[in-house]
Order: sequence, then C-alpha cells, then structure tokens
Amino acid sequence: MDTIWEARGLRFSQPVRDPLWQNIMLPAEFLPVVRSADFIKLGRIFQLGPAHHVYPGATHTRRAHSFGVFDLARRLLEALAARHDLGWLDATALRSFLLAALCHDLGHFPYTHSLKELPLVEHETLSAGLLLGPLAGAVEAAGADPALAAAIVDDHQPHGHPALGFLRSLLSGVLDPDKLDYLNRDAWACGVPYGTQDVAFILQHVCLLDDRRLAIDERGVMAVEALLFSKYQMYRAVYWHRAVRSATAMIKQAVLATLADGRLQAEALYGLDDAGFYSLMAGQSGRPLDDSGLIAAVFAGHLHETCYEQVFDPGNPRHAAALDLRQRPALAAALAASLGRPLRWPLVIDVPEPISFESALPVAGCGASFNEVSIAFGSGLVGAFEHALRIVRVFCHSDDAVDPRAVRAFLAG
Repeated sequence: MDTIWEARGLRFSQPVRDPLWQNIMLPAEFLPVVRSADFIKLGRIFQLGPAHHVYPGATHTRRAHSFGVFDLARRLLEALAARHDLGWLDATALRSFLLAALCHDLGHFPYTHSLKELPLVEHETLSAGLLLGPLAGAVEAAGADPALAAAIVDDHQPHGHPALGFLRSLLSGVLDPDKLDYLNRDAWACGVPYGTQDVAFILQHVCLLDDRRLAIDERGVMAVEALLFSKYQMYRAVYWHRAVRSATAMIKQAVLATLADGRLQAEALYGLDDAGFYSLMAGQSGRPLDDSGLIAAVFAGHLHETCYEQVFDPGNPRHAAALDLRQRPALAAALAASLGRPLRWPLVIDVPEPISFESALPVAGCGASFNEVSIAFGSGLVGAFEHALRIVRVFCHSDDAVDPRAVRAFLAG
C-alpha cells in the first residue's frame, strides 16, 4: 500500500543531519528553497537570542529549528494518515503545508522576541511576503502553491483552498510541530530537562474528529498535560529568566526610542540577522542609532541587574501604566528622577506580554475538551500559570547602585 507521500509523488531522499531528530529527509525539489539566501539567513539568527548569556549552549539557530518543524510536520501527517483516510488532501496542499512548516520563520526578527510588541509588521506576514515574492519560483518548482503556503503561515492571507483551515490548525495549535520542536530543541541546547516531550507517544495518539478537527485520544491526554507543564517550566527557567528578560527589555527600550524620535524607520529592521541588527543599531562608525548604549551592552554581555520584581497587579496604577510601551520610558524616567541623584545608565522597566497556554483541544471518543477531561489542568490552573509568569521588573546598571526600597516605594503607586 502506498504511503501518503508515494501516492502523491513525494520522495524524501536528501538527508539533513540534525542533533535532535538525527536524519531529516527532504524532497530533492525542496533543496532550492533551503539553499536560498532568505533561508540561509536563518542560520545567523539565534533561536533564543540573548539566552546564551545564561545558557552557553543556546546558540542554535532559526534555521535548525525550521528543519525540525518540517520533520515534525511530515511525521504528524504520517501519523494521521495511519489512522484516517487523507485522500481529500491533494499533492499541492501537502507540499504547500510542508513548505509552510519549513519556511514559517523566514521573516523572523533578529534577537528572538526582543522586538515583539513594537510597532512592526508581524513576522508571519513577512514570511508570507517572501513566499509570495523572492521564493515563489522555487516554491512552485517544488510542486507547491506559493499563495497557499503563505496563507498557511499567515492567517491574514486569503486563499480559497478547502483544506486551508485544517492545515493552519496543524501548523499552529496545541500540538503543533513548531511547539514540539522548540520545546525539545531549546531544552536540549540549554541543558535543562523541562522541555523534553515524548513526541513518538504524542504522534501515536493524535487523531481527527469527523469534522476534520485535530484531536487527541483519551490515552494522549497526559501528553498534553506534560506539554503544558513543560511550556510553563521553560518560560520560567529559560525564556523569561530574569537575565534574559533584562536583555530583552534593554533592546526593546533602545529600539522603541529610536523609532519614536524618527532616527529609525521600521522597514530598516526587516530582513536582518543578529549581526546586521547590531551593525544597524550600535556598530556603525560615528554616532550609533542607539545612543543609550543599551544594545551594545547586551551584545557585550553586560546586562542590567534586577532591582525590583513583582507579579503584575492590574490594580496597581504604576503597573497598569507600564503596560503601554509608549508610556514605559516616561515612567522609567520619572522613577529615575524620584531617586534624587543622577544615574549613569537608563533604568529599564519590563512587563512581559500576555502568554497563552493553548489547551482548547478536543478529546476523541468522549465528546469533551482537554480542559474538561484533564484532572490536573482545568482552566483555573492554566490561568494561574499565565498570571504567575507575568512579572514586572525594573533593571538597573550595577554601577548606579539603585536602592531597591526606593524603587518599590515608587512603584507602589
């Protein structure tokens, strides 16, 4: 019996050696895409940005992650095809989905999520633009539809293919290949156990409902529980480690200032790798765009220290004011002024963006959702995770010897 791929003329013959998933096999017709300048550039963007200052092994790249997402997308479809008839998915749709998985991060900004929340075009939209533009010829030559691949990556892109909603839900959902790769890969690179997932077990228990929604069977509920707890632990230990948040907030504050006063146009940030970002912001001869010195300090590993941290309190007017990126620099300046002496370095206030622990996954065979079936992970616990991770912090340079008590008094409102 033909596999889902053989029946549609796909052969995976080109190996890519990967330290996490070992041999990742690509179709030969996909090679022009992975050899393109836009894909190669992902090898010059650290997956976790400044996390290597805390975890020295965290120097893996968006390119390695993209190969991993492709491999898991292939394995996910194979697992579903073993349990269901997927004859309604044509060859073009399957190829477009695999290329969407491979290219989902093409437009990603440098230095991980330091530029998140800034007034920039979303990286998914930039990825879609590359699939529709410079890479369209290579995508078509691979037997895929550039417009469909772009629409799978970016849900703002229209497309009339009847399987579009299904393919989007596979690439971005509770058990998507993106999450399964980055949790495992980031844990491996950082040397921590928290993100490790039993991918083989998960793939044994994914299935489709009659309406073609992705689901998990009852035995697989524990795998979703493990994934959610792993995500919480990885945010707490790695992604939102206070030193990583310091670096992220320093970069964000510096970029926001240059955007606000017109020294920097948003378009200049698109298409950069990590080195290009540094060169643009801090490494140019003469006066750098970032005259605060914050970005140069981050790249040199000189991170501000924590002088205040508290779980976000929506009833605290200072916390509420800090939510607005546009108000945050003024709030930091007011805090600095309240200290009664000049500081050599700017204070930096950080409020992490809201995080979602997606858990709206149907459980096959019982007519209920994961939240209803899981004993450990009701909606209350998921909400508690989201609340506990959102910590307001103030970072200061060690030379300024800021008194944490004065900071607490100011931020008490």
